[in-house]
Amino acid sequence: MKLQLDTESMIDCFFENTHLLGIVAPMEPYKFCWHLNNKLNYDFRTRHDLEIQMRKQNRNYYFSIYEYKVPQGKMSHFLYNNRYDGEFLLPELKHFDFLWLIKYEEADPKKIAKIIDTMRSIPVLQMVSELSTHLIKNRGNLCF
Repeated sequence: MKLQLDTESMIDCFFENTHLLGIVAPMEPYKFCWHLNNKLNYDFRTRHDLEIQMRKQNRNYYFSIYEYKVPQGKMSHFLYNNRYDGEFLLPELKHFDFLWLIKYEEADPKKIAKIIDTMRSIPVLQMVSELSTHLIKNRGNLCF
């Protein structure tokens, strides 16, 4: 009898209690984080240990992840760079420059709506949209 890892259930577990936002802001990730930090009073920091590496056509692609944990809160924010050297972390969402995953223990739709409204006031941001993780084919690429 062969044991097999149930990756679908692991992926479903990873996306429990999450919101995913797609963001169009054509700029370097560190510059975009600077805008978010200033506007939202957050402290996004790069997490080299979470960086996602993909290998395609004998080339390595590295997708950076930035993290902000709410102090004394139960919410964590992860900002993924969706582009690297012409490749995409989620090819089906290639029109988005960034993906923002919000993990929480208790859902508060008002907080998410407030984040989106505040983000829309950032001049370099062209679009922000809520996404359904269940409809994303390669959502496993976001798991770390």
